[in-house]
Amino acid sequence: MKKISYLLTIALVAGIGSQLLPVNGTAADTFDSEKQQFRLTTVVDGLKNPWALAFLPDGGLLITEKSGRLRRVDNGRPREEPVAGLPEVAVVGQGGLLDVALDPDFADNRLIYISYAATGDGGHGTEVARGRLANNRLEDVEVIFRALPKFSGGRHFGSRLLFDGDGHLFISLGDRGNKDEAQKLDSHPGSLIRIHPDGSVPDDNPFVGRNDARPEIYTYGNRNMQGMAMQPDTGLVWTQEHGPQGGDEVNIVEAGTNYGWPVITYGVNYVTGTKIGEGTHKQGMAQPVHYWDPLDRHLRHGIL
Repeated sequence: MKKISYLLTIALVAGIGSQLLPVNGTAADTFDSEKQQFRLTTVVDGLKNPWALAFLPDGGLLITEKSGRLRRVDNGRPREEPVAGLPEVAVVGQGGLLDVALDPDFADNRLIYISYAATGDGGHGTEVARGRLANNRLEDVEVIFRALPKFSGGRHFGSRLLFDGDGHLFISLGDRGNKDEAQKLDSHPGSLIRIHPDGSVPDDNPFVGRNDARPEIYTYGNRNMQGMAMQPDTGLVWTQEHGPQGGDEVNIVEAGTNYGWPVITYGVNYVTGTKIGEGTHKQGMAQPVHYWDPLDRHLRHGIL
């Protein structure tokens, strides 16, 4: 399981690296898989636990370090001082400074968005803030989303940020290690959030108007989504979700869908290998497009 995830990460980094100049002219290493050749290039080094990156229009980069620093990179070299003006970040377990994304109109408004773990009543939770990038500082910073309730512990914060073609902001969340929260519509953990860039809720979100649901929720029944991308030719939003021991999933986002965690999963409990939930299928709960179980890989629906 970990090896598969690691190889997929290498493939992603290789694809990104092929678009940029290597550090100090370092040559790229080439790797062959069953179906594709990948080139792995060192783009920038000297970072501590880099978690996410965003490309700036001038060819530079913004890179988050989980320890709470946002680094600006010019010509393959990070600036000595991190970007100033960030909100307070809680570095706890898997939490810290997580994703970074540019506003679709960044060239005009200079707005960037960051997701991070924050401390509040009850413990810690994922939050999203936006601010205006002025050289090496964030100005006019405001929190536009807070995942509630907050919990103690340091597991499963998510979190990826993605703007769709209509300018909606998607925020992927983890269940915070409290798996039953993922089946609750009045609780953010274990869901995918969809909001406007200012934090307001779109009128066409699937649970708007329900007294028993938080209107920001777009999908639920998710364990810990830490990958998200929009398919350019279709506009479909894809997510990658970490299972327990096995059960890692790739899903296509559909409004109002229950992806099943922890009622159904292809994963099992760590160490013991015992069953989680009710099995792998249940009416009203979606099947993944692709999943990995502890012993093998399986394709679903013939899409991949």
